[in-house]
Amino acid sequence: MLRINDRVPDFEVDAFADNDIKKIKFSDYRGKWMVLIFYPADFTFVCPTELEEMADLYPKFKELNAEVFSVSRDTAFVHKAWHDNSPAIKKIRYPMLADPTGKLCREFGTYIEEEGVSLRASFIIDPDGYLKAIEMHDNSFGRSAKELLRKLEAAKFVHDHKGRVCPASWQPGEETLEPTIDMVGKI
Repeated sequence: MLRINDRVPDFEVDAFADNDIKKIKFSDYRGKWMVLIFYPADFTFVCPTELEEMADLYPKFKELNAEVFSVSRDTAFVHKAWHDNSPAIKKIRYPMLADPTGKLCREFGTYIEEEGVSLRASFIIDPDGYLKAIEMHDNSFGRSAKELLRKLEAAKFVHDHKGRVCPASWQPGEETLEPTIDMVGKI
């Protein structure tokens, strides 16, 4: 299972993207931020609300040199069928990755063996391929694409500004910190 600051191995998977089924290789995205959003299954209830919110914010992720990928155990053909039938999913412009064998889910630690589906989870991978953020929770409630965007902005800031860190709930343009021994106990 991958952990923070592990290098994410290269994967090649089928995806529904650009109204077609194609192969996606993680190595083709080196040099970009990658945001993976795992969800339990297509044709469900909470999942389309999350994926639609991500679709609405997708242009903002692209502005940050990030590619978004949704991931479920469904095949690329099921992704296409869902895309063709759901008004919420029809908005998606990012690749929908197929993981029918559960290989990605197992590598990222999201697979629920007893149910054969993924937990709801998000991962941020830096342009060098290192895992920088993980959010994982029960499938009964959805995540916030806005908070995931904020986390990407913070990860990008500290990546681009070595020696700086972002405090709680940091937003772009706000003050950051430069940790020194003189700061200990004074915050």
